[in-house]
Amino acid sequence: MDKLIYLAAQAAKGTMSRQENIANNLANVNTPGFRQQLMAFQSAPVVGEGSGSRSYAIETSVGFDTTPGQIQATGRDLDVAIQGDGWFAVTAADGNEAYTRNGSFQIDGGGNLVTQEGYTVVGTGGPINVPPDHRVTVEGNGTISAVPLSGENNVVQLGALKLVNLQAPDIVRGDDGLFRSKTQGEVAADPAVRVASGFIEGSNVNAVDMMVQMITAARQYETQMKMISSAEDNGRAANSLLGLN
Repeated sequence: MDKLIYLAAQAAKGTMSRQENIANNLANVNTPGFRQQLMAFQSAPVVGEGSGSRSYAIETSVGFDTTPGQIQATGRDLDVAIQGDGWFAVTAADGNEAYTRNGSFQIDGGGNLVTQEGYTVVGTGGPINVPPDHRVTVEGNGTISAVPLSGENNVVQLGALKLVNLQAPDIVRGDDGLFRSKTQGEVAADPAVRVASGFIEGSNVNAVDMMVQMITAARQYETQMKMISSAEDNGRAANSLLGLN
């Protein structure tokens, strides 16, 4: 009975982790540029005397779905979508360079171009600062200009977005939702990456699929709890029979 309880408990623990992953994906179904997080488990035997028939679930891979999200037109100057492969470079909370597909930018109180989460957007020459009373225009190659709201033709060149091209095998996802190079170093800008202003890339999470997975995981968890309950009932019945003998 102990072995049955152990196996069911380990399976339930893995199912709970899977539910947390699904819930995180669902919570970001409307987050621009979000990449669906993937999780896989593998059965591994327990090593030790008398434990040959036991096994437990271990996480074999944590990755993300590389499928691009749908490009949506917003008409907003600070919304920028990458066309095809590529990433925006930002400065993470630890001060190191990280990467994101979320191109819904803002201007903070100091005039710096930042992400929705407040991460500073990296330009090819450093942070990008927008003068007051100017609107921003972004060219297809990432070049950023500031146009006076007064209607004057004094266009100011602010620099260019740092756009990099990292493929899935060379990039890892962080707990903060940003991505980093596996080498932990800064990646050189790639002039071949193109962007479109006035557009935003949506999340690649399929809400319907996630709901189906959530229901499936919930039913699996219920089954595993029933197995634990059945093992306890069988154990009590066996103890009762032994007591009679």
